[in-house]
Amino acid sequence: MKSINYLKGDATLPKETGNKIIAHICNNIGGWGKGFVLAISKRWKTPETAYREWHKTKADFSLGNIQVVQVEDEIFVANMLAQRGVGIVKNQPPIDYNAVELCLAELAKNAQALQASVHMPRIGCGLAGGKWEVIEPIIEKTLLIRDIETFIYDFE
Repeated sequence: MKSINYLKGDATLPKETGNKIIAHICNNIGGWGKGFVLAISKRWKTPETAYREWHKTKADFSLGNIQVVQVEDEIFVANMLAQRGVGIVKNQPPIDYNAVELCLAELAKNAQALQASVHMPRIGCGLAGGKWEVIEPIIEKTLLIRDIETFIYDFE
């Protein structure tokens, strides 16, 4: 089984060759404007446009689903619905760990089909309020178990 590759840098600038999927967590209410999505939108407009259209049509726009958008020749962005709204409600952060697992399992299928590596920040641990010690084992049992090369970026 592969191990997570931890890197310092920007997840929107993956250095690997071949197909790459940049994965991140989105909320399920159509909000796009804080956190890692700003870095994505700074580089490409397509993921935000696709996400907003997806929300507008409501087609499979529910926790646990993903949307993969090609942004360059060998680069894709995976919008993953794994955050219930925004902000803490009744002492619960908006992260939905079950949805994270569903999203990453679907991401694994896409990565295998595209023969792509996966690149992401520490998903779910910023505005979503999740804990890395919960997310990391989910990555292991969804991506690494399938020998998908996985890179986690800590922004400098």
